[in-house]
Amino acid sequence: MAEAQNTPVGSTTAGSIAVAAESTVATRMSAPPSFDVADFPVPHGREEEWRFTPLERLRGLHDGTAVATGSGVKVAIDAPEGVTVETVGRDDARLGKAGTPVDRVAAQAYSSFEQASVVTVAKEAVLAEPIRITVHGEGGTAYGHQLIELKAFAEAVVVIDHTGDAVLAANVDYVLGDGAKLTVVSVQDWDDTAVHVAQHNALVGRDASFKSIVVTFGGDLVRLHPRVAYAAPGGEAELFGLYFTDKGQHQEHRLLVDHNTPHCKSNAVYKGALQGDGAHAVWIGDVLIQAAAEGTDTYEMNRNLVLTDGARVDSVPNLEIETGEIVGAGHASATGRFDDEQLFYLQSRGIPAEEARRLVVRGFFAELVQQIGLPDVEARLLDTIEAELKASV
Repeated sequence: MAEAQNTPVGSTTAGSIAVAAESTVATRMSAPPSFDVADFPVPHGREEEWRFTPLERLRGLHDGTAVATGSGVKVAIDAPEGVTVETVGRDDARLGKAGTPVDRVAAQAYSSFEQASVVTVAKEAVLAEPIRITVHGEGGTAYGHQLIELKAFAEAVVVIDHTGDAVLAANVDYVLGDGAKLTVVSVQDWDDTAVHVAQHNALVGRDASFKSIVVTFGGDLVRLHPRVAYAAPGGEAELFGLYFTDKGQHQEHRLLVDHNTPHCKSNAVYKGALQGDGAHAVWIGDVLIQAAAEGTDTYEMNRNLVLTDGARVDSVPNLEIETGEIVGAGHASATGRFDDEQLFYLQSRGIPAEEARRLVVRGFFAELVQQIGLPDVEARLLDTIEAELKASV
């Protein structure tokens, strides 16, 4: 794959705001998926899947030097009736079925966790209240694993909140039975010093629907790898995300939708805002349509709003198609500065500059926030966005 080109966007100072956009055929990872850490060489930063990640800020998660401590993270689960919550050992046969680690950190996490949380929604259960999972960091290093499984025709909403300070590597599995409907809201609201690397694996059953909303605000470094595969025809997946990258933060989202089954759909929309010197956001969107996946309908889009000089975005949409018998496939990526004309228009109608700025950014994120469908979570996220904006004034 060719190197993405870095081009200044709307800046009077060369290189102060840069964007990289690339639309080429997706390449495969340098090593095949494996649960064994030894199958992955220690990354050096020159590999395609690591070239955007500042390895020195991973605190040893990538090279095996990060040692789990007793004060890593605490997990609390609040679930309504119709849900079974278990803490299981490494030998539980249900773990790992949704997907295999695709890089060394994910393999290290799978090899190192001692106990996993398993949340099971019973067949045909339709939950009136969301399942709420809190992952709170207490200053240490931890390896984690979570499994959320919906039996056939079950419906549920899950909110996973990440808070506090930790160095965390984890795998999260979502398994959807036939006809099941799952919405997951994963919020990364870490302290500024946290490091969070995770692989999210979704296995979508026949005629099942999976919606993921990933929200990233906090952390020194956050690198998330959502992945979707289909167990049978008729599955649908929607991958939404929003991120607000502040001064010095590195936030990286690497998506893969593997259309390995006929007549399935996917749609991915991620939006980000950046401000402050050294703010760096990375979005990689890979969609693979295998030869057997006739009748696929897929689209992916990434939009970025650069609010200040000194911020950088790398946006790489990839689409690989192995069959011509598809309904549709496409992708788009765009990055631009804050629209001064739009701001002037609002101010000319009596709206103060600070309020006008908030309105523009809120409007930019509105369609994704509304996908959540939980008023308390939506209000909290909008409050966080406004707090981020005020901090830059």
